[in-house]
Amino acid sequence: MSTHREDTAAGAQQLDERYFVASSWTLMRRKFLRHRLALVGGVVLTVIYLLAIFADFLAVSGRDQRYPEHLYAPPTRVRVVHEDGLRAPFVYGLQVTRDPVTRAKVFTIDRGQTFPVRLLVPGYEYRLFGLFPARLHLLGVDAPGVLFPFGTDSLGRDMLTRVLHGARISLSIGLVGVALSFLLGCLLGGLSGFFGGPVDMLVQRSIEFLQALPTIPLWMALAAAVPIEWPALRVYFMITVILSVIGWTGLARVVRGKLLQLRTEDYVTAAAIGGSTPMAIILRHLLPGFLSYLIVHLTLAIPYMILGETALSFIGIGLRPPVVSWGVMLQQAQNVRTISLHPWLLIPGLFVVMVVLCFNFVGDGLRDAADPYRR
Repeated sequence: MSTHREDTAAGAQQLDERYFVASSWTLMRRKFLRHRLALVGGVVLTVIYLLAIFADFLAVSGRDQRYPEHLYAPPTRVRVVHEDGLRAPFVYGLQVTRDPVTRAKVFTIDRGQTFPVRLLVPGYEYRLFGLFPARLHLLGVDAPGVLFPFGTDSLGRDMLTRVLHGARISLSIGLVGVALSFLLGCLLGGLSGFFGGPVDMLVQRSIEFLQALPTIPLWMALAAAVPIEWPALRVYFMITVILSVIGWTGLARVVRGKLLQLRTEDYVTAAAIGGSTPMAIILRHLLPGFLSYLIVHLTLAIPYMILGETALSFIGIGLRPPVVSWGVMLQQAQNVRTISLHPWLLIPGLFVVMVVLCFNFVGDGLRDAADPYRR
């Protein structure tokens, strides 16, 4: 009995020793892996980004392909149970009739027609990763059957296909802007906190001026100022870059406060005596001292950029058709009556909510992992 207790105590002591001698990155990884919501959020984000990368392969039709007879068609149910028993996945035929009173289109299921859902079917040609020509698609049905997992929009275009292609724009367009604001915030905030004096005064007054500018009117002014012949995607990209140059102020103030706290540490003095330049001290010694916070800030800045693109495209001053993004798709959901009749038009909004929540879960997990010694 005593031997068992001694072995248990020795094992616990060994674990404590490994805990206290582990590197900060090891401790952060261990604590992050214990945060279940953060892990779930990371997995969901990985899946969504993979869906966006392979959008052409997963799409059931062309991005702008129209089905004139299936405007506002409801989502198609894939079934495995037929009247005569179990079958391979299939869909019923879809009949289009007119309501005798309102003359509105009515979609009814034709149980006399069944179309098997096939895997790896040939379709429109696309370039995988933008390099290799391909024609295979994951799912499809034989004509005259149709497969609309998310329904269709007002022009008869498949919503699933457009959601997948819209994910490419909505998930990627803010990355460059976030990277620019991150670099500017670290650099200018670092110079302000390290040098102080006139440099600090200039940077802080510039921050106060930029934070006083109203964002939405500035977006509208920039959208009106860019050349009208530019493609819509280039217009929004330029506006995003410009506002990212303005959006570095919050991070810069945090970096300044951290550097004011760390610049008097002994290792900073030793680096200065050793001949390191001020920029090298900031980049190699001071910023890594709170790199965990910078990673958390970067993680939480991306969903705000996604929300900004969605909101501005929704009100018509961001991206415009024919560019496909989640915000552009939600323009069709501005009418309450339309939503009540065709609720599947809100599916892009559900993806926005899911992505933003997952980014916040991951950021929350990183925030907890950034202080690995707190149990």
